[in-house]
Amino acid sequence: MKLSFSLRLLCGLFVGILCCVIPSRSSADVLKIVVDDTIHPITDEYIGRALAEAERNKDQALLIELNTPGGLLESTRHIIEKILASPVPVIIYVTPSGSRAASAGFFILESADVAAMAPGTNTGAAHPVTIGGGKVDDVMKEKMENDAAALMRSVASKRGRNVEVAESTVRQSKSFTEQEALSQKLIDYVAPSEQDLLKQMQGKTVKRFDGKTITLNLTGEPIRGFDMTLKQRILAFIMDPNVAFILLAIGALALYAEFNHPGAVVPGTVGIVFILLAIFALNLLPTRFAAVVLILASFALFALEAKFATHGVLAIGGMVTMILGGLLLVDAPIPEMRVRLLTALAVSIPFGAITVFLMSIALKARANKVVTGAQGLIGEIGVAQTPLSPRGKVFVHGEIWDATSTVNVAAGQTVVVRDVDGLQLRVDPSPSVQRTPAATMA
Repeated sequence: MKLSFSLRLLCGLFVGILCCVIPSRSSADVLKIVVDDTIHPITDEYIGRALAEAERNKDQALLIELNTPGGLLESTRHIIEKILASPVPVIIYVTPSGSRAASAGFFILESADVAAMAPGTNTGAAHPVTIGGGKVDDVMKEKMENDAAALMRSVASKRGRNVEVAESTVRQSKSFTEQEALSQKLIDYVAPSEQDLLKQMQGKTVKRFDGKTITLNLTGEPIRGFDMTLKQRILAFIMDPNVAFILLAIGALALYAEFNHPGAVVPGTVGIVFILLAIFALNLLPTRFAAVVLILASFALFALEAKFATHGVLAIGGMVTMILGGLLLVDAPIPEMRVRLLTALAVSIPFGAITVFLMSIALKARANKVVTGAQGLIGEIGVAQTPLSPRGKVFVHGEIWDATSTVNVAAGQTVVVRDVDGLQLRVDPSPSVQRTPAATMA
């Protein structure tokens, strides 16, 4: 019995050691990420990480749940390149109901090995938009359109989808519901849930971008979520143009507070950190530097209002300039990637009022008479303790000082301090009523 127990124990230890030493394959065969944002460099980085993770773990597929209004074309191209080169099949599923894969999102949807949509979703409207919405000449417009159309044809044809209809989303800005997209062979499936999608795909053959075919057997396979890193979540948050504009405004206000109160440290630190974060975000976004100049000009107008007191004219000009600077700050192709009017108003009006208020206080403080130290004695009224002819003693601020006068002053007469020279005062007779020494000492 003892031998049998020892043998079972050794076998258990051996199996445990094997489990620890031999790297076990991940239990999740389908990796899943959620992209619910505009398409920008952080989105590109996130999808790239997910593709690398799926390849490293030899997952059977990467499932991307997509909901986007579009985004930057450069980031879109990078994402498409990574999806097409991925050894792991990519499934893009537009979900939940009410979501969309518009503009850049449609390009990404068409690049997938398997494209699917949930009921109540839509896609398309992939016409390239001039950054900032400005007008361009016909030749440049045609170049941009042809370039985007060629990319769409290349992707759609390799994936076996309807090239003509896919190209119409670029040239004519057409959009489609999930059923329209399915009937016109822009997508492969319409499914109300992930499980239903995997069930529909079970045993189906998929042609990869390189021409190879694979069979997907994903029904019942566990799905593992893959989230953004903390760094990516923070960067994705500040990549919102509204957040970047707010950070820039708060940072500027904090730096102004530090300049008016040197040595406070905290406002200066906050200001530098916020401005650096704003600069980082704006560096990744299409930023108009002319708008930055407008924002800086608004500060100058606020300062001039506090100095010259134009009854709000310059302050209003500063607010208008800041609002325009905010609205024009990010030169993005879709409204979701620009600063909203409400954000520009909510930041600029209070910011202008606070800045003018703080500047007014600072200027008034600088204009006030010094009331401390030697300079604080100038203009003070005192009483001659001894005759000044021209030297003597005077009583000022509860202290007796050596003093000189240009004219003789009798004891008990009031004097006014005109200057301070070390520990000696220069005084003149004051027109005030004279006091007696006894009254003064009392």
